[in-house]
Amino acid sequence: MSEFLSFLDNSVLFWSLISCLLAQFLKVVFNFFSTGKIRFGIMFETGGMPSSHSALITGATSGIGFQLGFDSPIFALSFALALIVMYDASGVRKSAGIQAAEINKLSKKIQPNSQVALKETLGHTKFEVIVGSFLGPLITLPGIVFIGSPLDLFDFIVN
Repeated sequence: MSEFLSFLDNSVLFWSLISCLLAQFLKVVFNFFSTGKIRFGIMFETGGMPSSHSALITGATSGIGFQLGFDSPIFALSFALALIVMYDASGVRKSAGIQAAEINKLSKKIQPNSQVALKETLGHTKFEVIVGSFLGPLITLPGIVFIGSPLDLFDFIVN
């Protein structure tokens, strides 16, 4: 049981996940302003504004830096991983989505009744990644500083 309580006391993980969930929820808001329609299903899709992957990884990276020091090797590793995740979101996955769109067009042209439909919204624009990368620390750092871990939050609510 003590390991589970230690897990619940991890403020970096908790607030990073909260920033990721908030980014997923914000996709509904941004989609509403761009299309005029409320579509909650977008919370369970990849791509879109803002990047939840970027929010998660930059939240974790900033929290690790805050707690362990920005000169720690763990922060350096987390920072390198954050760069890879964000590059992948705006580069590799974005390109895969563009390729999927072209394959879908070719498939329909060659065989109009084709049931092949590859997912096209895989990645993010650079702006979506940047917004997500700012959202992570904006949620994680104040959460750690002012509230703390989930156990601290639970203690605050109960008492």
